[in-house]
Amino acid sequence: MKPTPTYANKPTSDNPRDVEAWALAEASRRLIDAGRSPVNEETLRGALQLNQRLWTIFQAAMTEDDCGHPPEVRTNIAALSLLVDRETMARLVDLDVSKLDTLISINRSVASGLTARPDAPVQGQAAPAPQMAARAPMAPPVSAPDGQPPRQSLRISI
Repeated sequence: MKPTPTYANKPTSDNPRDVEAWALAEASRRLIDAGRSPVNEETLRGALQLNQRLWTIFQAAMTEDDCGHPPEVRTNIAALSLLVDRETMARLVDLDVSKLDTLISINRSVASGLTARPDAPVQGQAAPAPQMAARAPMAPPVSAPDGQPPRQSLRISI
């Protein structure tokens, strides 16, 4: 078994959405760092493997009976996870740092969706009504068939 990786920073919140966003941001940071030094193949492999473990956790969470997400959201996250798997495996084979943008972009987009707070007004706009402030958007930006966000966040440990 591999040793637990060390982290330059750690999540500052116990909120599961914040931890998930932090994990995706950390995986992105490692992919970016690996892309900056393409001669260090071990750094790239490690970053890709960390990203793969993270997305495997997301996949597994979608199959749990107590997941709480509607079937459409589960399907969308599973499809995104499969895309990440294919991209990651391709990069593990070719070790082409010039092709990391897809993985980095997906991680950043999902992390951004997880950290979005509807109760924080956008500059120049009024704050949303109180009943809307209690709801948080789901990342990836997908709504359940009834338009409601999923009922719980994923639980991850990397």
